[in-house]
Amino acid sequence: MQTASKKVVNGWAMYDWASSSYNLVITSTIFPTYFEAIAVDDANVSKTTVTFLGRQFENSALYNYAIALAMFIVAVMSPLLSSIADYKGNKKKFISFYITLGSISCAAMFFLERDTLTLGIIAIVIACVGFWGAQVFYNSFLPEIAAVEDRDRISAKGFAYGYVGSVLLQLVCFAFVFGIAEDTGARISFLAVGIWWWGFGQFSLRRLPKPVPAGTGDLQHHIMSKGYKELQKVWAQVKQLPKLKRFLISFFFYNMGVQTVMLVAAIYGKGELEIPTDNLIIAILIIQLIAIPGALLISWISSKIGNIKTLMWLVVIWIAVCFAAFSIPKKGIYEFYALGALVGFIMGGIQSLSRSTHAKLIPVTKDTVSFFSFYDVTEKIAAVVGIFTFGYITELTGSQRNSTLALATFFVIGLCFLFYTNAVKSENV
Repeated sequence: MQTASKKVVNGWAMYDWASSSYNLVITSTIFPTYFEAIAVDDANVSKTTVTFLGRQFENSALYNYAIALAMFIVAVMSPLLSSIADYKGNKKKFISFYITLGSISCAAMFFLERDTLTLGIIAIVIACVGFWGAQVFYNSFLPEIAAVEDRDRISAKGFAYGYVGSVLLQLVCFAFVFGIAEDTGARISFLAVGIWWWGFGQFSLRRLPKPVPAGTGDLQHHIMSKGYKELQKVWAQVKQLPKLKRFLISFFFYNMGVQTVMLVAAIYGKGELEIPTDNLIIAILIIQLIAIPGALLISWISSKIGNIKTLMWLVVIWIAVCFAAFSIPKKGIYEFYALGALVGFIMGGIQSLSRSTHAKLIPVTKDTVSFFSFYDVTEKIAAVVGIFTFGYITELTGSQRNSTLALATFFVIGLCFLFYTNAVKSENV
């Protein structure tokens, strides 16, 4: 196949520009700190306890449970919806649906205040489902618009667009937060994310090609179960491929830690370490700035020593990160900056290298979509387990610090399975 026109490629990359605003503003910076501040019953009694649906929670744990629920919904629904979209050739409609769902939910966060917490939790869950749901279909367009030799370049282009777009909107949101009353500025930022995501999302959708339906009329009654049957089929093949099987098990465990760190870093810094909001945002931006050169350097290292060995070293660093996070003193701003720089350096690298390692280990097949759907579900279920565990231990012990040690345990198990994976000889990795 030939790579699509520049207009189509740029249109595809612009969706990353649109949606990454959610990932930075809502997941990583302004929203977690705002949630920590308003999700409190009585600040004079406790700064971290909040009642939701008649039960008391640590507010950070409640946030983690909400994200875990959203991830679980995506993991359950994506095989079904991917099957329907492939069958009917209507992936663009699903992306449009998820963009609308997510952007409206972000805009609804404008109304999140202390006495509207239930609305806020619902909006958090639906926005997260919208983001990750759309991402499944967005990623699936890459093989349709890019020849094999261009996929790395075009994928990187999307990543770069997302980085630039999210940082631009983040700067606008800073003007809201620091130029208006902080609470009002934060809520305007959530509204801005919804408008940005939906507006640029429509720009992208208009330029994406119409997918070709893969189904035929006589198979329509199987459409609801086809996605789950495909996962079963892939697992049956994975069990016959020792190195891929071992890698996916290791990926499941260390990815519990990676995804959890990405999703709770801001709320950990704000709630547990008492890092001021402006310093917290600086730390998140440090992570963003270092992630791209980190990923490029790690890719170069893997070309010299191999993917699995590089992943092993990265997981060792992640274990050190967990213990460092446990040890940072309250209000340790500069220690938090240093830790953010280290996380930024390894975060993008371990994600991109994990995906490329999976691509190298799958067998030669036309059914690559099913193998990557299996990878995606593995990633989401790992995130659910990791985030739920982090929240539960926080509630059980009253401290997020103890939860960081649980993350270290996940990384250690993942490291053991990487050693086990490396024992199987393979020319590719």
